[in-house]
Amino acid sequence: MTFERLNPTHACAYRAITLEALALHPDAYTSSAAERATRPASWWEARLNPDPASNEIVLGAFDDGGALAGTAGLSFEAREKGRHKVTLFGMYITPRCRRAGLGAQLLNAALDVAASRPHAKIIQLTVTEENAAARSLYQRLGFAVFGVEPYAIALDGRYLAKVHMWRALADLD
Repeated sequence: MTFERLNPTHACAYRAITLEALALHPDAYTSSAAERATRPASWWEARLNPDPASNEIVLGAFDDGGALAGTAGLSFEAREKGRHKVTLFGMYITPRCRRAGLGAQLLNAALDVAASRPHAKIIQLTVTEENAAARSLYQRLGFAVFGVEPYAIALDGRYLAKVHMWRALADLD
């Protein structure tokens, strides 16, 4: 596996893997496949802005054949009082590549990228309360729970809670 920052040339593959994630695991994401499918190509390309100072970065995990096998996004807070915070979003590994440690490798790569930003001190994420596999991965890599948001997602007549987690990227002194 190789890991690299996605850019606009990856927009079609990124769109496909994101729509797969949203369709296969609607309970794990706040966005739905139907609403994301309506986004124009320009939206997907803009999300993969290659500018080094961009407030969003999406990393891709590529298998030996060059196919996109996983993604993890980072959103960097732009406001001065919050620029110490980074948010992880859109973490996904395709079913064919699961159970081989790829999730931990991709998350570690994302943590390295997040920590490389000058002001970044902490990283936060949300995970659906019922997603035990993802919660376990995050906990193994040092994330701790700081709250639970009840009724965070409305899905098929039921409501799901989101667990808020965080970890330090650097010394907090």
